[in-house]
Amino acid sequence: MKFTKIIATIAIAGLVMVSCKKEDKNLANIKSENTAPKEHKAIAAENVQTSSFKIEGMTCAMGCAKTIEKELSNLDGVEKATVDFEKKTATVVFDKTVQNQENLTKTVQATGDGKTYKVLDIKS
Repeated sequence: MKFTKIIATIAIAGLVMVSCKKEDKNLANIKSENTAPKEHKAIAAENVQTSSFKIEGMTCAMGCAKTIEKELSNLDGVEKATVDFEKKTATVVFDKTVQNQENLTKTVQATGDGKTYKVLDIKS
């Protein structure tokens, strides 16, 4: 009986080690694709717009706030996006000829399931 438990434990440990290695390789590929720095085109001074808004529904700084910030930063025409978890706010600097507040709102809400994050009090 003891021998069977030892064999089972070794088999399970082996499976976990093998499956983790595969996941790590896949995660490395995903991270390298998603973390490639996006090139930002220079925005003409007359087209620069800054919008600030509140985001309800964030529960953590690393998961929620950083994910939303990354999604906003990756939009065409966005020069800079910052999300402050503590204040529950976002500030986005963008080219108003390429991007608009409606798309920013849709992007934030789409980052969750469409119901998790709510954008409020948009100010330009």
